[in-house]
Amino acid sequence: MHSSDLPFALNRRDMLARCGMGLGGLAMGQMLSEVAARNPLLPRQPHFQPRAKRVIHLFMNGGPSQVDTFDPKPLHKFAGKSVPGGNLKTERPTGAIYPSPFRFRQHGESGTQVSELFPHVAKSIDDIAVIRSMHADVPNHEPSLMLMNCGESRLIRPSMGSWLTYGLGTDNQNLPAFVSMCPGGYPIQESQNWQAGFLPGVYQGTYVDTQNVQPERLIANIRNNRLTPAQQSNQLQLLRAINEQHRQEREGEAGLESRIQSFELAFRMQTEAADAFDVSREPRHIQEMYGEGVQARQILIARRLVERGVRFVQLWHGAGQPWDNHDDIEVNHRRLARECDQAIGALLRDLKERGLLEDTLVIWGGEFGRTPVVEMPRKGANQGKINGRDHNHWGFTMWLAGGGVRGGYVHGATDEFGFRAVENKVHVHDLHATILKLMGFDHEQFTYHYAGRDFRLTDVHGHVVEELIV
Repeated sequence: MHSSDLPFALNRRDMLARCGMGLGGLAMGQMLSEVAARNPLLPRQPHFQPRAKRVIHLFMNGGPSQVDTFDPKPLHKFAGKSVPGGNLKTERPTGAIYPSPFRFRQHGESGTQVSELFPHVAKSIDDIAVIRSMHADVPNHEPSLMLMNCGESRLIRPSMGSWLTYGLGTDNQNLPAFVSMCPGGYPIQESQNWQAGFLPGVYQGTYVDTQNVQPERLIANIRNNRLTPAQQSNQLQLLRAINEQHRQEREGEAGLESRIQSFELAFRMQTEAADAFDVSREPRHIQEMYGEGVQARQILIARRLVERGVRFVQLWHGAGQPWDNHDDIEVNHRRLARECDQAIGALLRDLKERGLLEDTLVIWGGEFGRTPVVEMPRKGANQGKINGRDHNHWGFTMWLAGGGVRGGYVHGATDEFGFRAVENKVHVHDLHATILKLMGFDHEQFTYHYAGRDFRLTDVHGHVVEELIV
């Protein structure tokens, strides 16, 4: 057969033209990779078309009680009785069944039942998918926080926010891609909750203490009152040149690269961060819609951040474990819900009115739930009181809204007492796999090579809960 008869045959001119284009493509690829190396937060495309582009994670740290919030159970008929088969196994001794002191009623066209604690959230229940069958691994705060945030309860791993900023970059180079807000200091496990782990440090979350009101105090050293912007720019150029020389002598030094990126982001933030964190610039009716207090302010800040292109915003309900109500659960849960319910409800409505809810994923929940039985008094805590609940990782509730989530939907169920997930169970790894799919990633293919193996947020686990996705 003659070469001209071959379907893939090329003459000299075609071959040279195509090779030239190929070399150009290689050069362009090299140029793009160098640009990405200089700025690892440039926007990037995920594996497939995402339903959500950004995330707001409302973290109710300490463990809100599912049977008092979004998982109603007829416990009054069992009040004061032991659970058949003996007390429920958890971290501490427990006693008889303790009915919820809060009333539930149906809301929206879906008729989903919500506790009286969350009347404002309930107004948006048709935009919410309630997961009543969550479960984790252990009934302890520290490992459960790590599991929920990083997909691993013991070893150092990147947080979910770090994974997403690594995979997607950010749409605003003048603000951090990942912001973690917690008023009054760090939560339990501190900065490990938003750590970058083995990912480059540039993907770590930026902590903001939202107990402060003024932008200058929210973000330390956001303004330089001694130097003009031009003088600061000259300083930064000199510092960049020195760091670049230092980096060339120490190729592959991730910490140095992260430091360089941090300096440059800090300079850029001066022009936009003060505006983004200043809720006083919102119209009065918007401020009133969100309400007063620290939680209202930081939730409004979250909306201002995501509409400015921040990829992942996490809000903690105070330092420590405010929802960890081992006693006085009626008083404490009512107070905590009052602090955030109006603002969360306002956030959902506000995002929807601005056309942002359809591609913003809102997540609500803690690291685990609480027992439907009362916790017995013990030394050092809960003394003389039998009106609280212990930790419960066997079954708890979280909810998702926006970003491709099936609104007005309830997924799974706990047993008749609200203790253990029994129907359509969703592990934390499954939740992470589902979140990643909403953000456009195949969780099994979204990996980072480190220490000789490919790691992922879901480790070697996780199944997408397709029923949660429209």
